[in-house]
Amino acid sequence: MTINAGDRAPEFTLKDQNGNDVSLADYRGKQNVVLVFYPFTFTGVCQGELCELRDDPASFEAADAQVIAISCDTRHAQAQWAQQQGFSFPVLSDFWPHGATAKAYGVFNDDLGCANRATFVIDKSGDVTATFSSANLATPRARSEYEAALAKL
Repeated sequence: MTINAGDRAPEFTLKDQNGNDVSLADYRGKQNVVLVFYPFTFTGVCQGELCELRDDPASFEAADAQVIAISCDTRHAQAQWAQQQGFSFPVLSDFWPHGATAKAYGVFNDDLGCANRATFVIDKSGDVTATFSSANLATPRARSEYEAALAKL
């Protein structure tokens, strides 16, 4: 990852699963953000990770943190998947320009054309307070990594 704790989080505006623009700036001064980059919509490991976040939001709520999931899939695929899985948090499409936000955060996988599995915790002022990623696309992030990262807010 090229973005580290202490860095200013790169700004972005992407479409969510409902077609609304969501910008990191929308949260500045209001709420912490947990950016969850994941490789592919409709895949088992990604679904397991996001469902775990959906099913246990208490630590995010306690940290006044909004979970925002991002992949390079289309908004229409995101919409169908988010509805099927009951995701209440924004699921953003980094489809076009393809992977521009993942590239800005240093997590775009050029070989596969997707985002690597990486997380950035961003405080209300827009600074990255913690980052973590999995060793490869097949390995989910551990819940303990989220807990440790949220503790740094």
